[in-house]
Amino acid sequence: MSKDDKRFVWLKSEGFLKETRIIIDTETGVNYLFVQEGYSGGLTPLIDANGKPIVTR
Repeated sequence: MSKDDKRFVWLKSEGFLKETRIIIDTETGVNYLFVQEGYSGGLTPLIDANGKPIVTR
């Protein structure tokens, strides 16, 4: 991976003051949900019905 390659990319982003993003780790393919409202936010992996992380390759 070169310095110009980004490890995390945004798949989708919604909202302005309350923002929701789906972020993909380009090394592992794992999808994360990021939610931010004001000065607070949270990040969690997205999981399927079987409890396994959703992976995009």
